[in-house]
Amino acid sequence: GFLTVLQRTSSFLSTPAPSSQIQTVVIGAGVIGLAVARRFALAGEEVLILERGDSVGSETSSRNSEVIHAGIYYASGSLKARFCVEGKALLYEYCQSRSIPHKAVGKLIVATSEVQRTTNLHVIKNRANINGVHDLKWLSTEDVKILEPEVRCGSIANDQEKAALFSPSTGIIDSHSLMTNFLADAETNGAVIAHRSTVRSGSFSDHGITLDVDGYPIHCQKLINCGGLDSANVASSFSDKRTTTDFDVKHKSQGQYFAKGNYFRLESQKTPFNHLVYPVPEKAGLGVHATLDLGNQCRFGPDVEWINADVKHSHDIDLTVDPGRANIFYESIRRYWPFLLDGSLAPDYSGIRPKRFHPDVSVSSSADQDFLIEGPKEHGINGFVNLIGIESPGLTSCMAIAEHVYNTSI
Repeated sequence: GFLTVLQRTSSFLSTPAPSSQIQTVVIGAGVIGLAVARRFALAGEEVLILERGDSVGSETSSRNSEVIHAGIYYASGSLKARFCVEGKALLYEYCQSRSIPHKAVGKLIVATSEVQRTTNLHVIKNRANINGVHDLKWLSTEDVKILEPEVRCGSIANDQEKAALFSPSTGIIDSHSLMTNFLADAETNGAVIAHRSTVRSGSFSDHGITLDVDGYPIHCQKLINCGGLDSANVASSFSDKRTTTDFDVKHKSQGQYFAKGNYFRLESQKTPFNHLVYPVPEKAGLGVHATLDLGNQCRFGPDVEWINADVKHSHDIDLTVDPGRANIFYESIRRYWPFLLDGSLAPDYSGIRPKRFHPDVSVSSSADQDFLIEGPKEHGINGFVNLIGIESPGLTSCMAIAEHVYNTSI
């Protein structure tokens, strides 16, 4: 168990007291926690990863589209835009160097109405340019037919020159292989992972950081909260015992809400797509898009199903996909793929997005829609970095986030 793991860390062996001093503790072994742990271990720091589950990446990291995003849609100047573009380059390079299964399949963004064609696509192209994504290409209706014979640009008049956009740097990745490699790198450089280890509470004092891990005290110099869906709960369990403090007042309010994303898979019809196909985004999300995995299985999703704002613990959420939601999927998909047959969609799986806003609570600001990564400069606590609302494009951004977290912690 947990004590056995601790006995493998060097500082524990030289600590006679019934607690241990670790240099850096990372809470959470999802793709973000593992990327962060790897970064700190590569820098020569002693790292302990605490994961409450039985395996790595069993929550958000294994319930998503496994897409390497280009960085097209995110608000210019946001952390999402910056880390997605930086992270994409780092991820492709890392995958190639490690032979991690991945493929730059490319993505079509398809307009299905005249206003989407004349306005929305141009807005998307301009935002992509500002974000540093300069490889988007215009597609005519004829181009779309050649690339994706079954995709239709809705009610658009025939032979338009600008009916869709193509993103060549969008890809797909085996996220489990990625996480296995991150963990291997971290462990090769001395990091240790403890599964079934839950952080119950913690405290900040003038002497450092103390955690209660299932009743066992751990002292650390640095603490990185990559708790994913539970990161806000973890942060709110910490008490501040420093002589001068404003942590409690300012930071207990940084909660998380949840939005469920449902996926349906294509059955009894051959996968018609060679690329990912996205409609022009709607206000609530990126629309019901078609994704492929590395085995060429086609699935559609995710949609946006807001979970009641009172739900604070992700384990209270039912992950079952409601078959009744298929009706909305059929209607949405047929706008760009009219050949979808009745009965061809089967409920697949769902994932949960950690959100920093909720439509029932308040109107969201653009800041609320960005990642929140706070270090000592923001909260004044040495060695503590808190990550909240790390939803999509978290997978694509993971290595850039890890670099930023490392620099923030110093």
